Amino acid sequence: MATEYGQGYGLPTESGHPGKHRLPAALRAPVEGRTWRELGYVLLSLPISILLFVYAVTMVSLGAGLLVTFLGVPVLAAALAGCRGFGSVERARARGLLGLEVGEPEPLRAKGQGLMAWVGAVLKSGSSWRALLYAVLQLPWAVLSFAVTVTLWSVGWTLLTYPLWFWVLPAYAGQSGIQLYGDEQREIYLDNPFEIAVTAGVGLLFTLATPWIVRALTTVDRVMVHGLLGPSRLATRVVELESDRGVVVDTAAADLRRIERDLHDGAQARLVALAMDLGLAKEKLREDPQVAARMVDEAHGEVKTALQELRDLARGIHPAVLTDRGLDAALSSVASRCTVPVQVEVDLAERPAPAIEGIAYFTASELLQNISKHSRATRAALEVWRVENRLMLQVVDNGVGGADTSRGSGLSGLAERLDAVDGILVVDSPAGGPTRVTAELPWRAEGTR
Repeated sequence: MATEYGQGYGLPTESGHPGKHRLPAALRAPVEGRTWRELGYVLLSLPISILLFVYAVTMVSLGAGLLVTFLGVPVLAAALAGCRGFGSVERARARGLLGLEVGEPEPLRAKGQGLMAWVGAVLKSGSSWRALLYAVLQLPWAVLSFAVTVTLWSVGWTLLTYPLWFWVLPAYAGQSGIQLYGDEQREIYLDNPFEIAVTAGVGLLFTLATPWIVRALTTVDRVMVHGLLGPSRLATRVVELESDRGVVVDTAAADLRRIERDLHDGAQARLVALAMDLGLAKEKLREDPQVAARMVDEAHGEVKTALQELRDLARGIHPAVLTDRGLDAALSSVASRCTVPVQVEVDLAERPAPAIEGIAYFTASELLQNISKHSRATRAALEVWRVENRLMLQVVDNGVGGADTSRGSGLSGLAERLDAVDGILVVDSPAGGPTRVTAELPWRAEGTR
């Protein structure tokens, strides 16, 4: 992703106070550091673009001409590799002068070892061809930007400083005339204050407008650098999906380990003890029926406890009420088990897809558990609604606040789970409260995948 920094973006200025200036932006633009950096970028673009264009055209033409021999393909690959190298220089120049942060394009992935494997990787890489396209397109745009910028800057500052030229070099700045003094002719210079003021005023307008025109020109450079020299959207998306897949796999493995642990330490251990108790009761049945009856009664209690643990475990995997009656009933059931009163409001005209519905349920369940364990709240509210193609879920409590996803808590794991399905988790929890957690999920209607 490309980001920009510097003045005009809300970041600290040289004075250390973000966004605080005595002069309006229109008046301080000609002397701002950002303006001079953008001017330097435009001035450097022309010689660099000429060098890049000449290299690209020469090498590609040479490679195309040599395609009839075995040398054509390696030369063409070298041309593309050189353009990739120039792309690194251009990204660094844009970072230093335009404040544009552009990520590295996807690396070359050679299938095998050796020169030909590398040549194949270069020729198959989309970023290599985008760098070549940048080398071709940059020159005409650099010429236009250079001509417009230099012309406007020269005219603006020349006219603005016209009074200074009039005072220093009146023979070149003023209007001359001939006046007769008897039989003698003398050349004089007419001092016209109105002309001086109008000229300087026009120069001031040019000077004030030029930085914004240059800024507009460099915006095109930003788009070109970001679009042609940065990572492609497809490659970025693939990386995100690979990361999300890793999160999903890790989450599923953790859930399986939790279920196995709960079964082993809970219901399984209780059922093993129950089987032993019933075996002892069977042995005692003939010798001491009363003791056997008491043991059977205790075993009956253990069966009830084991059944409750299994129900809780099944509810943790996927509650039946969610499948049968939807989010409204399922979230009301979860809210009833919270240690503080929770007001539940679900405003959905239709049910989302089961996967989204399940994620929303478990998100709300974990957030309500956090309220019970950590918030020290006295009341909470849970709302679910739909905004266009997004499912919104919000949990608010009046607790002590201080929740933060960056501390490696359960909220960070919850944020990773939501991110795996293109969801977002936003936590607003100042110290002293209240805490407002908003989850946003993609909406998919029931019956879709």
